[in-house]
Amino acid sequence: MIPPNQNDRIDAHQHFWRYNPAQHAWMTEEMAAIRKNFLPPDLKLLLDRVGFTGCVVVQVRQSLEETRWLLELAGRYDFIRGVVGWVDLRSPELPDQMREFAGREKLVGVRHIVQDEPDDEFMLGEDFQRGIRLLAEFDLAYDVLIYPRQLPAALRLLEKFPSQLFVLDHIAKPPIAEGALEPWATHIRRLAQAPNLYCKLSGMVTEARWQAWREDDFRPYLDIVFEAFGPARLMIGSDWPVCTLAASYEGAMGIVMNYIKPLSTAEQEGILGANCVRFYKLTVRA
Repeated sequence: MIPPNQNDRIDAHQHFWRYNPAQHAWMTEEMAAIRKNFLPPDLKLLLDRVGFTGCVVVQVRQSLEETRWLLELAGRYDFIRGVVGWVDLRSPELPDQMREFAGREKLVGVRHIVQDEPDDEFMLGEDFQRGIRLLAEFDLAYDVLIYPRQLPAALRLLEKFPSQLFVLDHIAKPPIAEGALEPWATHIRRLAQAPNLYCKLSGMVTEARWQAWREDDFRPYLDIVFEAFGPARLMIGSDWPVCTLAASYEGAMGIVMNYIKPLSTAEQEGILGANCVRFYKLTVRA
């Protein structure tokens, strides 16, 4: 692998979709603005505008078809540096599903939309853990998408898999609109003690007051996350196009980019790309 390019800036968390009312039923009436297609050429314009060179696309539909489609897009667009897809971690057919995608260079991780599971201890089920155990054989990371109430279960999962790489999406969606920190903060500090867990600085604007937030609203949450994880285990992500419900692409990315200005150049470049490259083992461009 080529040594990381200091200016290789990566949006570590975004999505693509061709809007389908049946397949994207989670898009409620208040999300009407994103009920349309969002595809790679749309994002490339935004990446160029903020000086980013690539992205990691993350699944939104829990289907193998989605994973295949995202990998197909990644094969067509060089700036899509990695794909976090979906496989059925609880299925006895998981080994066959994994073998289908084995060797696909840009498949870097998998995710399950645990936040929507009614059982807060969903991740502690034996079938789910069996699936997590299999990820190591294929050198894949796991994206943890949860609400704060599910953080205790996430801590127990991490304790069971100290060698598996995990990344926490959207800083676990704290109630930014209400300005509440606890018990989220206590759980984050405990969770971050696991060295195999990273955290994405993403998805914050949609947890704040849509279109009415101020950058200072995010500072208490960012302070805690930086204290807990340190700059070396954090990565910037837009959560585009979901972020556009509450902010422009530039606005969502600017929250983190402005916050990290006091950090060293090396720490800033880590958060803006190098940490993502290292975590997901992305192929580094010359």
